[in-house]
Amino acid sequence: MSSAEFCRLKLSSSPTLSPIPNLASASASYGASSPSLYSSRCRLSVVVPSHYHYAVSARCRRPRYRVSCHATTDVQSKQVPSSDEVELSALVGRDRLLKVPTSKIRNFSIIAHIDHGKSTLADKLLQMTGTVQKREMKDQFLDNMDLERERGITIKLQAARMRFMYKNEPYCLNLIDTPGHVDFSYEVSRSLAACEGALLVVDASQGVEAQTLANVYLALENNLEIIPVLNKIDLPGAEPSRVSQEIEEVVGLDCSSAIYCSAKEGIGITDILNAIVKRIPPPQDTAERPLRALIFDSYYDPYRGVIVYFRVSDGSIKKGDRIIFMASKKDYFADEIGVLSPNQLQVDELYAGEVGYLSASIRSVADARVGDTITHYSGRAEQSLPGYKEATPMVFCGLFPVDADQFPELRDALEKLQLNDSALKFEPETSSAMGFGFRCGFLGLLHMEIVQERLEREYNLTLITTAPSVVYRVNCIDGETVECSNPSLLPESGKRRSIEEPFVKIEMLTPKDYIGSLMELAQDRRGEFKEMKFITEARASITYNLPLAEMVGDFFDQMKSRSKGYASMEYSFVGYKESELIKLDILINGDHVEPLATIVHKDKAYAVGRALTKKLKELIPRQMFKVPIQVGTLQGKRSCSKNRLKGRRE
Repeated sequence: MSSAEFCRLKLSSSPTLSPIPNLASASASYGASSPSLYSSRCRLSVVVPSHYHYAVSARCRRPRYRVSCHATTDVQSKQVPSSDEVELSALVGRDRLLKVPTSKIRNFSIIAHIDHGKSTLADKLLQMTGTVQKREMKDQFLDNMDLERERGITIKLQAARMRFMYKNEPYCLNLIDTPGHVDFSYEVSRSLAACEGALLVVDASQGVEAQTLANVYLALENNLEIIPVLNKIDLPGAEPSRVSQEIEEVVGLDCSSAIYCSAKEGIGITDILNAIVKRIPPPQDTAERPLRALIFDSYYDPYRGVIVYFRVSDGSIKKGDRIIFMASKKDYFADEIGVLSPNQLQVDELYAGEVGYLSASIRSVADARVGDTITHYSGRAEQSLPGYKEATPMVFCGLFPVDADQFPELRDALEKLQLNDSALKFEPETSSAMGFGFRCGFLGLLHMEIVQERLEREYNLTLITTAPSVVYRVNCIDGETVECSNPSLLPESGKRRSIEEPFVKIEMLTPKDYIGSLMELAQDRRGEFKEMKFITEARASITYNLPLAEMVGDFFDQMKSRSKGYASMEYSFVGYKESELIKLDILINGDHVEPLATIVHKDKAYAVGRALTKKLKELIPRQMFKVPIQVGTLQGKRSCSKNRLKGRRE
């Protein structure tokens, strides 16, 4: 239903008390929320859909009001919704807890490249459907972490239930807002598994970016209905027709029915809601089957224990039911169930196709894991749901508390954070320099940075982070294969036959002016050229196979710097490949310093060693005697670079 289908209703006072024919029950609540309707002289125009029949009934000697419809032709299809229209939507949104048939449920997600307007669009959908009142509205409403607001990015998926009236029929829309950065693609994959459709948001000025393609492929793997949405059409540099053609050529989606919108200005939001109802299929009606609900997210509440977010695939669940988690075999009573709208609102029962939350006084974070299946304790389902593909950490670093007494607190904090961020992996580690800590695995550098900041802010910890590294595979002479993420665990050179390092396939989308500079960057990082193709006349896609160890440094910063911020990248793990790698050891005053050891490629050993000695010379305080700093391989040549500090009396 576009804005052109709206008509203007005129409410005028009537001196007679004659009965008014069939009226919508929602009119009473509308009248109660508008004190101006109770005045004896009132003329109020409200924009509502042409198929609505509303009237205001006043009791206790208050005047009655009759509704007369006057068609208007001055409303454009891209018109910004009026304040009256938003107020009417708010009335409909108040009934979002009312049950609707499964055929009128729509589960959808919003996917896009970072900074293409996902959160702004989600805010406007919540506002237009009346899910969030105007006085409570704020930018990035679903982003409830301080880090998300400070950085302007989405880190965690967030769910919200909305109610929308289409052709005088109520529909339940379950929205899941997703992150856009490549490091949080695991969050996106979990969101898409709980949906039947997705809104693909593309910036009308920037066009298709690297993460746009990656998210589209994830949606296609889940057989979702994709609705292209061109956002930010109000910008001076917007070219929606060019971007539509680009989506058709690069992604392969039909953009003849793509929706042009501006989430910031509120243009085209009604068209998006109508398209969600018309084009996204409803979930299957399997309420008669045994209960099976998939956990797609969870977090730890210090007062209520583990809170589980789930999507009911089969059957139904009621408050007070005895449930069991099929993977952990732990059973609990459902003390509280409800929906996310977007705050938690309690309900008595949830049916197949609905999304909600569960509180059952779960104390152990290991009992309810993401990807597990919930079923009834009696009348269990025979088979659990497929769940999720396990996340594979790409980057590793050590986390050590500054105060050794905080080690138990760090362990508890990591367990609770892992419940909310299932891509995080950790194991205990001991360092001769920093004591007890944990070796943690992350999906990328941004993921590592976010986890560190969350641990320090949410759990009041002070941490030391070691330099990021990757996992190497060491093939030993006796046929054994050892995985090594820490240089100190590398077997001696006499025991190893070869070392393999992880490679990733990296795809860079860039304007044609920066192709040469980016290819030079990839070649300097030991990249293997695969292909280059022009996706449009002005933009190209460059594909390389690159060692992951070369990318976890400043590769992203260098790419943005060389392309003046216009290039974007997306990467995926392809496998391990044998390389000429050596271990660089550090000797200070003749003593071997194991925590400073690193694994590098043979061709870059001298440059890395030179930089290390130069930095150590600046950091180590001057003494009254010479302090030799040596970098090299202990098994081979003693030193590949050496600096001596001359002593000086302070």
